[in-house]
Amino acid sequence: MIFLGFPVWWLLGLGMLIFLIMSVPMAVYLYKRRSRLLVPRGFGAWALFLCWVVLGVGVLWANAPGAVPGGSMGRLLAFAWRIAWYAASTVVCLYIANLSDEELPADRVGRLLGWMFIVTTGGGLLGTFAPHLQLASPLEMVLHTHNTFLLDAIHPKTADVATILGYEQARPMAPFAYANTWGAAYAFFLPFFIITWIWRAGRWRRVTGVVILLASLWPVVYSLDRGLWIALGVIVCFAGLKGVARGGRRALRLAVAGMVVGGLVFAVSPLPDMIQARIQNPHSNNRRTLLAEQSVRSALTGSPIVGFGTTRQVQGNLSSLTGGDRPGCKACGAPPLGTQGHIWLLLFANGLIGTIAFLAFFLIRFARHWRERSAYGVAGCCVLLAFGLFLFIYDLVEVPLYTVMIAVALMWRARREADALAGGA
Repeated sequence: MIFLGFPVWWLLGLGMLIFLIMSVPMAVYLYKRRSRLLVPRGFGAWALFLCWVVLGVGVLWANAPGAVPGGSMGRLLAFAWRIAWYAASTVVCLYIANLSDEELPADRVGRLLGWMFIVTTGGGLLGTFAPHLQLASPLEMVLHTHNTFLLDAIHPKTADVATILGYEQARPMAPFAYANTWGAAYAFFLPFFIITWIWRAGRWRRVTGVVILLASLWPVVYSLDRGLWIALGVIVCFAGLKGVARGGRRALRLAVAGMVVGGLVFAVSPLPDMIQARIQNPHSNNRRTLLAEQSVRSALTGSPIVGFGTTRQVQGNLSSLTGGDRPGCKACGAPPLGTQGHIWLLLFANGLIGTIAFLAFFLIRFARHWRERSAYGVAGCCVLLAFGLFLFIYDLVEVPLYTVMIAVALMWRARREADALAGGA
């Protein structure tokens, strides 16, 4: 229901809220079968992380070094929003993992994630060719709010128009709230699209899947998203090695042929020129580095164990206390401490303990599955590899983290079922 009707939810202004809403009936189902509830290995680390996040409420109004002192009750909204998403991601992971293949086939979930890749591709193309398109959603008209935090979640826009290369360039974001969320969603949904629309598909579905995949490369190239470009390279390399290990010489020949074709397509595409132009225009590199350094320094000197609960506004512009946003120069300011990378949010908001617990869960899951050759095992590992890269450059709360937890659930369920079959044999 969430994914199948996602374009409609997005237009209604419920694109982000529908995940939180639907987590309620899933949580009720899990509560009813609590005596038979299974959790994956490493879940204790995740439970510790959730507890540590909740502890952050006690430091929400503590002053952080390098941040603007004081704060309004609006800080509680951002804190509650992240807790709600962490809880929803936990619920969907346990819900999918605890259902049998008869109750909820893994391929059905895979097809829904593949469908979301198509939706993401459609949104990317829309953002590329109609970058200024936006509308007031019904929910926005009902709430009539001017809160920018809420507007990002309920106001449908197709693209973020930036001047990274010295001229206006559209970075697709539909049907999500941010351009970086679009990039993460593309990488996370891609492996499941490959499984359900190309690898395990009939002839015509496979042809359609290839056409969609080729069309999706257009917004990828023009997104100027270096993180996405690198992540796709990592996914292709990992999946290729797995394919060679599974298929022997035939797979090796196919991999070499694919590399040759891919290299030719790359050479004649606009991507080399775009990459060169992007390298020559680093745009936010320096500010990102300064923000990360200040976020880590503030957390380690001010509250290294618990963190500060949520983000804080920078005092000044990272290099001067007298700087900051001013009319006609929004870029003179800086994003809040704990943004521009989920790892910096973890350190700043949840301290060292919360960060270690968060990372430990995903490292344990990857270590349990990276040797596997099953479709959902390989897909899940591809997602976790991209997730590890994005931790340093994207804010991953919301749809990206939700998708990662679904991938974890599918991997774990496939492993459990394979072990059960081996035991039965």
